[in-house]
Amino acid sequence: FLPASVIKQRMQMYNSPYRGLLDCIQTVTRTEGMGAFYRSYSTQLTMNIPFQAVHFITYELMQEQLNPHRHYHPGSHILSGAAAGAVSAAITTPLDVCKTLLNTQENVALSSMNISGHLSGMANAFRTVYRLGGLPAFFKGVQARVIYQMPSTAIAWSVYEFFKYFLTKQHLESEAGSGAL
Repeated sequence: FLPASVIKQRMQMYNSPYRGLLDCIQTVTRTEGMGAFYRSYSTQLTMNIPFQAVHFITYELMQEQLNPHRHYHPGSHILSGAAAGAVSAAITTPLDVCKTLLNTQENVALSSMNISGHLSGMANAFRTVYRLGGLPAFFKGVQARVIYQMPSTAIAWSVYEFFKYFLTKQHLESEAGSGAL
């Protein structure tokens, strides 16, 4: 949910001016309007498409190597899920950096670029990030993003594979049981 992400990121900023959740919501709404909560919407959508594509492709490639017969094997699901999260997070970090800049409207960054008012749009965010630090600026925080994604995607895939195994086993057992009557 995009507004929650904007609020979280603004409260996490160094020297955040907000005293709490409600203060952040009220101040942003009063000073920037409701649109501030959706400035990074197009960037978020643009980031999710390659993230999910790379995520599924990486998972399937890893499963092909680690578990070619596609049996239920928790270790391979955890490793494949972690790798999928790591690769997709790393590849989409530039979009995440731009999204964060749009969400936070980080004053030090914007004032150093002589940007007054509010930064909007993905293209403007890309230009600003590049002017602030060149290509390396697009990968700030890549390690933290990868470390954050790995356990969550490993858990998600292992839970998915467990329930797929469990439900398939239940279905096969019920079919075998009804066939015996």
